[in-house]
Amino acid sequence: MPATTEKIVDAIKRARGASPKRNFVQSIDMSIVLKGIDPKKPEGRITEDIVLPNQFGEPKKVLVFAESELARRARESGADMVLSRRDVEELGQDRKRARKLASKFDFSIAQADLMVLIGKALGPVLGPKGKMPKPVPPTINPGPIIQRLKQTLRLIVKDQPVVHVKIGMENMDDDQLAANARAVLEAIEHRLADRGGSIQTIMFKTTMGKPAKVEV
Repeated sequence: MPATTEKIVDAIKRARGASPKRNFVQSIDMSIVLKGIDPKKPEGRITEDIVLPNQFGEPKKVLVFAESELARRARESGADMVLSRRDVEELGQDRKRARKLASKFDFSIAQADLMVLIGKALGPVLGPKGKMPKPVPPTINPGPIIQRLKQTLRLIVKDQPVVHVKIGMENMDDDQLAANARAVLEAIEHRLADRGGSIQTIMFKTTMGKPAKVEV
């Protein structure tokens, strides 16, 4: 861990202090500069899904591609949208509608035997956005997966060696924010460990405030 919890809390406090009062609840944003990796190369890109210990904001939107019994269970488990084989086939013929769909959800899962069809029909739209579904067996209980995805934060390092992520809101206490920050840092360090990379700089700021650097 490149910084202790105490140093993270100190930086969060300084970020709060550097932020003028606003008439809305600001987010607390975290920026992490990485070194030793090149995101322009495939091996330097990172996509990591994290369930933060302290949730905030609206739940993520989850789409399920399924048929019959799995579709029924998905609806009962709180999926925001459930699409069938026929729906996928129709979307594959309407690229504009498919792009509109992609903007409406954050994560998706799919009945395993639908994956080939989804790849052909929607892969060109969902793939570049990092929204291709993960396959699941038709007999699975989708409830725990759907609920976990609704609470998941996705980190992406794609073009530049920098991570920008929202870790909470200013009405959360410092310890909650620090716990979320630690979860993010641990996940990134785990991914960097086998790539020879490391964390160079950590900063926090409110939506409209100035950044405060963690003293490493």
